[in-house]
Amino acid sequence: MKTKDKIIHCALKLFNEQGERQITTNHIAADLGISPGNLYYHFSNKQEIIRSIFQLYVEQLEASFRPHADQRLTLEHLTSYLDASFELMWRFRFMYANLLELLARDPQLEEQYQALQQELANWSRDILLQLRDSRFITGDDATMMELADSVKFIIGAWIAYQSAQLKGGEITKARLYQGVLKILFTLRPYFTEESQHTYQGLYQHYVKFAERNK
Repeated sequence: MKTKDKIIHCALKLFNEQGERQITTNHIAADLGISPGNLYYHFSNKQEIIRSIFQLYVEQLEASFRPHADQRLTLEHLTSYLDASFELMWRFRFMYANLLELLARDPQLEEQYQALQQELANWSRDILLQLRDSRFITGDDATMMELADSVKFIIGAWIAYQSAQLKGGEITKARLYQGVLKILFTLRPYFTEESQHTYQGLYQHYVKFAERNK
């Protein structure tokens, strides 16, 4: 792995473990065993590192969450979308926990974030439309748009909400999987009668995940 990539991944690890506010470029350099000058050769400041982490997040999100056009969804597809969403939340949890502050101090990051939110809105809508076309759920186009917005909101706000409940305590994977259950509960009224067994199977699947990761 190139030094630049090592810096990005090291910073991500430290930000997640100790909080972005607590970590300086000197901490990152020390953890990697390189000089601060070597780090500054690749990044002028911590904000540039954060932007690179955000770009890594966008790339991984596109790879795992962007829906395929005209795809008939299966249970496996739906599970993979839910898993990908919350795995990325765990992998980049410092961003979700401290989002408002990160955006407030970096207009460039704010612009990139807003562009991503529009993409996510489109992807969420398309996934729900595919679920409807595959006869898992039912509802008109306006309902699908509202549901997509609700799902996006839960994903975006879940870690900050949990952090507030914990008063700064540690976020665990079990608490993240409770967010998956919240999404499924939100979608439950729209599952067709024929797909209720699918819903129950999904719900129990994530109940077990939440229990396993306590």
